[in-house]
Amino acid sequence: MAVRPATAGRPRDWRIDSAIKAAVLRILNDGGYGTLSIQAVAKCAHVPRSSVYRRWPSKQHLVAHAIVAEMGDNPAADTGNIEKDLRAVAESLLRAFSGPLGRALPALVSDMANDSGLASLIRRRVLDVRRESMRKALTRARLRGDIAPRLDLELFLDMLTAPFYFRTLFGHARIDRQMAKHIVQYALRAAGCQD
Repeated sequence: MAVRPATAGRPRDWRIDSAIKAAVLRILNDGGYGTLSIQAVAKCAHVPRSSVYRRWPSKQHLVAHAIVAEMGDNPAADTGNIEKDLRAVAESLLRAFSGPLGRALPALVSDMANDSGLASLIRRRVLDVRRESMRKALTRARLRGDIAPRLDLELFLDMLTAPFYFRTLFGHARIDRQMAKHIVQYALRAAGCQD
């Protein structure tokens, strides 16, 4: 479920949405959540404040929208093949964390630690939605007999996604296509799919 505002009246100008998303990520990266405001986003995106307010009711919603727009909300679309599903998940994380979201993530995580409302919204609108997509892919794979029946799905999801977050937050190692490929291979072995 994408974090998109309700539309009414004239057709949406998606260029405005794109400019606002980029502005949110830029502000998070440069100054953190504390410096983000509707006015700052409007100025950075070169759009009227009313354009921002019409779309999102608060700066928390703006942040959630920007993250979903950057990462996607359905990383594990049904391909009928668990390896392809997991590669799609890894690819979505690689794309997201190789760009502005990756640079903004440390400041955002710090701000989430100090703002329970922001943390709750990000969990509900971003993490929970993405995890549900992945959980469904694993459930389909389990029904097909492609993964071990006793696999702990929640722990598996953590194992699959955590390296991207960890490397982004600590910067101790690169996030690249080779790393994403290896994570999927390790995950498939843990799921009982490969020797």
